[in-house]
Amino acid sequence: MQTIGVIGVGQMGRGIAQVAAAAGLATLIHDKAEGAVTAARSSIEKGLARLVDKGALAAADRDATLSRIRPASEIAAMADADFVVEAVSESLPLKTAIFEALDRICRPGAILASNTSSLPITRIAAATRRPDRVIGMHFMNPVPVMQLVEIVAGQLTSPATVEQTRALAIRLGKSPVLAQDYPGFISNRVLMPMINEAIFALYEGVGGRDDIDTVMRLGMRHPMGPLQLADFIGLDTCLSIMEILHQGFGDPKYRPCPLLRRMVDAGMLGKKSGRGFYDYPPEGSA
Repeated sequence: MQTIGVIGVGQMGRGIAQVAAAAGLATLIHDKAEGAVTAARSSIEKGLARLVDKGALAAADRDATLSRIRPASEIAAMADADFVVEAVSESLPLKTAIFEALDRICRPGAILASNTSSLPITRIAAATRRPDRVIGMHFMNPVPVMQLVEIVAGQLTSPATVEQTRALAIRLGKSPVLAQDYPGFISNRVLMPMINEAIFALYEGVGGRDDIDTVMRLGMRHPMGPLQLADFIGLDTCLSIMEILHQGFGDPKYRPCPLLRRMVDAGMLGKKSGRGFYDYPPEGSA
């Protein structure tokens, strides 16, 4: 495997591109949003510069990593990729449209992976003529820091595809775990109901925001409380995953908290919107 493609270069896609290039892979990055690829490369460059300043990365390694990142103005450039990771927003119609296009563009042996956190890999794979070469590769945020990669095998994903994806994750310096293609996989099936229950505890007055987060930080040794974590994930993302769990299992225990819905309706999405359970002043403000 020599060349990896990344479709969608938001926060997750940028991180995936960075670790791929750092691992010695030629890395093609594409995003349909105007200016997104340029912004992504600039963000990666700044992140690497901080590592150099801290003495955690040699300047020569920074330059080599950046040299391997190649902007792709058209998705057709993915024809050169051995492995493509899609990292666009959590929309099944959007993802299936991208996989249909990649299936036409990429050579038959190329593996097509989705960084989805909860959408069904089997359904995404059904949009292609190569369901055995389609897989989930769910990175954790922030990608350069977090070690876990959740590898999700769809109904028709071949063992060879699973093994190649596992080997790639290890090459990227990650620790892969294998999950089956059920709603939420492993990570979000466990994490999101906990976050949702914390929101219910706030909604029902069981405890205040700080009390709930402190219990989980000090009592359970979590690095941050569930309400703060929800803000960092994005409350809209949390709601979307809870809806997928609720619809996928038909079990009322996955019902999203009404407070979560109301906050999303109000545009209080967490850190990315500046306000969620906590307030987040703009960077550089006093």
